[in-house]
Amino acid sequence: MTEQRPLNTAPLPLKLRVEDYLALDEIGAFADYAKTELIEGEIVFVNAQHRPHARLKMKLYDALRDALLQLGPDMVALVEASVAMPDHSVPEPDIVLTREPDGEGLIPLSSVTLIVEVSDTSLRMDLGRKAKLYARKGVPEYWVADVNARVIHQLWSPQGGVYAEGQELTFGQMLPARTIEALRIETDKF
Repeated sequence: MTEQRPLNTAPLPLKLRVEDYLALDEIGAFADYAKTELIEGEIVFVNAQHRPHARLKMKLYDALRDALLQLGPDMVALVEASVAMPDHSVPEPDIVLTREPDGEGLIPLSSVTLIVEVSDTSLRMDLGRKAKLYARKGVPEYWVADVNARVIHQLWSPQGGVYAEGQELTFGQMLPARTIEALRIETDKF
């Protein structure tokens, strides 16, 4: 029997689910776009990455990789890996730290310990919509590296859909993770 729904008197947007997005991606629906993400049920086109963005991303990755090697094999940093955030989001952060780097499919949200976004033109989105999404989904710590202002916005303690704590560090300062014991990176070469 078909479920009866109330009469719709105004247009309502339809949110794609993770599985819808993946099915569309698999058949090539986004082939004409360099990169897309699913954010809260909406397909979002992501701009090309220019050299300042790409260089900062790789410097951050190198620093995180080196620091993680000192801590042991429990966590791995991955670049541009998609994270499953059921029911309606598949972001592709610039860097994600995960406890489950191997396997098939998307990175499981339960394995994510830190997400890093590098921002040159997307600062409003990264500190707004994405920060709220990551906090709501319980990502323990979130960093936004601002290419233009040369600062890192560090957010942690997700509560009620927002990060309860945060600070801003200027490039050149030591950056200690707030939720991963003994993880700290030098930003003096950024």
